[in-house]
Amino acid sequence: MKEPSTSVTILDRISDTAGAFAALLTFVMVLVAAFNALARYAGPLAGLHLSSNAYLELQWYLFSAVFLLGGAATLRADAHVRVDVFYRRLSRRRRLVIDFLGSLFLLLPFSIFMIIVSWPSVANSWSVLEGSPDPDGLPRYPVKTLVPLGFVLLLLQGISIAVSSIKALRNDFSHELEPPPRQDEGLGHAR
Repeated sequence: MKEPSTSVTILDRISDTAGAFAALLTFVMVLVAAFNALARYAGPLAGLHLSSNAYLELQWYLFSAVFLLGGAATLRADAHVRVDVFYRRLSRRRRLVIDFLGSLFLLLPFSIFMIIVSWPSVANSWSVLEGSPDPDGLPRYPVKTLVPLGFVLLLLQGISIAVSSIKALRNDFSHELEPPPRQDEGLGHAR
């Protein structure tokens, strides 16, 4: 079997890198959540005010980052929830066709739509350096930037899936066109 093309490999590496970063952010998110829970209950016992809206907002910012940056890696690993009552029973070729058509007509247009729709909000947020309305809140513009970025990553992984599916289908089809090996090839003539 041929090695995947360089462009597909690069797209897959981008997804893998974003997924590894999302995994690291998951660990950070758990630490922030644990600290926030402890600070909320232990702070008053010690007579300290350790809790802050910033910790709560940081938690949901991290969750957003994990969700948006990890989506492409999850798609690459084929780990998204899928109702595969029919899909898993299909032949390899039919699954490749579904992957290609699903990427081409559903995933890619939806990702492009989301990038276009989210961009004005992100641009506006950056133009005013939008912050949280809550006391001790964090700036909102960095987390809003993750929305189009997450869909760009999903778009790139969708392109990778579409290209890989087409290449696999072509490879399967070209093998079908090859004549089957002759039965007597490679066999010595015993006398």
